[in-house]
Amino acid sequence: MRFLTLSGVVALTIMLLLPSNHSTAQMHEYGFKSGIQFNGLLPETDFWESQGLKGSYLARWFGRFELGGGFQMELGAGYGSYAGLDFQRAYYRSEIIPLDIRFILNLAESDSWNPYLYAGAGGMRYRVTSQHKSISPKTVKSDGWAGVIPAGLGFEIALSEKLILDISGGANYSLTDNLNYYKNGEPTDAYYSGGIGFLFVMGGGSRDNDKDGLTNNEEEELGTDPNNADTDGDGLMDGMEVRTYITNPLKADTDGDGLNDGDEIKRYKTNPLKTDTDGDGLNDGDEVNKYKSDPLNTDTDGDGLKDGDEVQNYKTDLLNPNTDNDGIMDGDEVMKYKTDPLNPDTDGDSLKDGEEINKYKTDPLKKDTDAGTVDDGNEITNGTNPLDPSDDVPKVEQELKTEVNVPIVLDGIVFKTASAEITPISEEILMQAFNTLDRHPEIFVDIQGHTDNVGKHDSNMKLSKRRADSVRAWLINKGISGDRITTTGFGPDKPIAPNTTDEGKQKNRRIEFMRTK
Repeated sequence: MRFLTLSGVVALTIMLLLPSNHSTAQMHEYGFKSGIQFNGLLPETDFWESQGLKGSYLARWFGRFELGGGFQMELGAGYGSYAGLDFQRAYYRSEIIPLDIRFILNLAESDSWNPYLYAGAGGMRYRVTSQHKSISPKTVKSDGWAGVIPAGLGFEIALSEKLILDISGGANYSLTDNLNYYKNGEPTDAYYSGGIGFLFVMGGGSRDNDKDGLTNNEEEELGTDPNNADTDGDGLMDGMEVRTYITNPLKADTDGDGLNDGDEIKRYKTNPLKTDTDGDGLNDGDEVNKYKSDPLNTDTDGDGLKDGDEVQNYKTDLLNPNTDNDGIMDGDEVMKYKTDPLNPDTDGDSLKDGEEINKYKTDPLKKDTDAGTVDDGNEITNGTNPLDPSDDVPKVEQELKTEVNVPIVLDGIVFKTASAEITPISEEILMQAFNTLDRHPEIFVDIQGHTDNVGKHDSNMKLSKRRADSVRAWLINKGISGDRITTTGFGPDKPIAPNTTDEGKQKNRRIEFMRTK
């Protein structure tokens, strides 16, 4: 019987040392558990057939540590009584103080209970305090140290987060046959134990595996990963999301604005709980990724319009304060002047809205501010006052009265001395020539140049031609077709007054307008 029992202990120990296929988990992933345990003992000795239960017990302190992978390590120390009756029903007792280390294999994944197997090794101090009547066939020692091998099974049952009931039972094989002060060469003394104890949790569910600021229990309640500091991968640790920013640690973009929570806090300084931090009508993600506007500034370009209004209502450029480049900010166009911020010339008078307001003081919403007969743009071109209707009737410009092949002296055209450069004083008479050709496209002319007789004849011929060409070029620059104008230089050959006086020479230095068709 003793042999079978001790063989079972050895077999159980071997089983515990073999790899296990059990899916295991620790209750609440405790860091450290410390407790006390009281065991009733059933000695197995040479007196097995004659002994009875009589005062065998073991009080024990133990502490357990997590090892990971479903394993725990236990350190224990105890004090007990190893007692019974000998063959003559005489009482014996030994004082035992075991110290051991045990390795525990968890057998279930549960937060409420945990069945386990254990095996270990240690040493035991023993001292015989009461001897029996039977005389030992071999020499025995009344005190000393011996090795001990415990193995067995148990249950951890959670009573609360910090308190666990532990029930266990097992066999303890000693490496001495002196515990009952009787030795005859058969297998050494052993004892069976059945115990009940209480474990007090230190750390336990309050541990923070991933160092994210949340305990494992809190992470279990929230549904976050206790082994991943940033469950949703948004760049914020779960603890910061829960305690500091009040964001959702399971959702990378709590407010659904297109920016993840980490970017909102660390990069853009926006509010991860508000889709539109600055309240401009655009969500933060669109401002950053689509419009490139400032999600912290309701009016990115400072034009007086909110970014959202620019995009949704006015279709203006929220990065350009003057979308149509008319010299007026979009906000002033919309709020103050009621002009079109997308059209630089709201009233179509060929003047930009900014010019009308800032330069001409005209109404950018009225094509003809003074309600005359000419719009503002044409008044500016004509040199009239767009704010005075009395000058809206255009003046009748003078023309030259022409007949075919009858030359007209363009009296008043003056050139710089010995040059073909026309002086500004010639403008009025040249305008008469222009008006004639502009209003009568059927007229063709020959511009003829003349000089006095001062100087060389050949030089005067060339000078008269260059001067005629200068007049032709002036008219062409005004818009008259060059096909309608020819030029001739006569030099001093056709005087209209004697060259003997200064007055006569002045008359001979002339430009004539000859209608040819």
